[in-house]
Amino acid sequence: MKILILQLDIAWENKSANHSRVLEMLEAASPEPETLVVLPEMFATGFSMNVPAVHDSETHETESFLSRLASDYRINLVAGLVTLGDEGKGFNQCLVLRPDGSEAARYSKLHPFTLGGELDNYHKGDDVVLVDCGEFKLSPFICYDLRFPEIFRHAVTCGANLFTVIANWPAVRIEHWITLLKARAIENQSYVIGVNRAGRDPFLEYPGASMIVDPLGRVIAELGPGESSFSAEILLDELAQIRLTLPFLDDIRPEFV
Repeated sequence: MKILILQLDIAWENKSANHSRVLEMLEAASPEPETLVVLPEMFATGFSMNVPAVHDSETHETESFLSRLASDYRINLVAGLVTLGDEGKGFNQCLVLRPDGSEAARYSKLHPFTLGGELDNYHKGDDVVLVDCGEFKLSPFICYDLRFPEIFRHAVTCGANLFTVIANWPAVRIEHWITLLKARAIENQSYVIGVNRAGRDPFLEYPGASMIVDPLGRVIAELGPGESSFSAEILLDELAQIRLTLPFLDDIRPEFV
C-alpha cells in the first residue's frame, strides 16, 4: 500500500488557512488512488485548549473538507479534528475516511495529555479502534497515546498490523517520539506511521520527524524539520514473512493483555 505523509506547519486556530495548505500539498503530491494519506493531530487548528474556538461539531467544516478530499482524490485518509462533548469539553479525534469519502472509523484519544492541560478540556476516549484499510488492519492513535504500550498490544491481539500515530509532539521530547515509534513497531511486529506537525504554536516548537517504521524497527522513510511531505510503500507480504520467521506474537500471554 502506498503511504503519503503531510507534515504541516499548522496555522494557529485558523481552519481555512490549514485546509488550503493541505489542499496545495495534496495537489503537489498527486497521490495514486487508494493511497493512505495521513495528516497530524488537530491539523486544522493546532493543539489548542480553546474548545469553543476549534471544535467542528456545529459547522462540520473540517469533516466535510476531509470527506471531499478523500472522494476527490480517491484516497484513504487519516486526520485529526475536535468535536464537542458535554460540559463544554471536547474530544480529540482521529477520523479515518474511505476513498468514496465515507467515514470508516472515528477514534477518540484515550489519553489526553494531562501535563499540558488537555484532560481539563477534553474527554477521554473509551475504545481502541480497528478498521480495514486496503489489505491492512489499521488501528489509529493520537500523540500521548504512544507512551502507553498496552493499548497497542491490545490492538495487535485483535488483529492490527498497522498503526498511525498523529501528533503535535514538541521538540523538547523528540527523542522519546523517535524511540517509542520504533518500540511500538518492534514489540508488535507492525508498521507504524508517525505524523507530527512542524513549526511553532504560541507555546512550543515542533520538529517534524514524521516517519514510517517497519515491523523490525527500521525507519524506511522520515522527514526532518519544517513543512514537507513524503511517499513510501508498505508491504503486507513482508510483514507476514517477518511474523512467520520470528513468531514472537504467538508467545503473548493473553491473560496479561
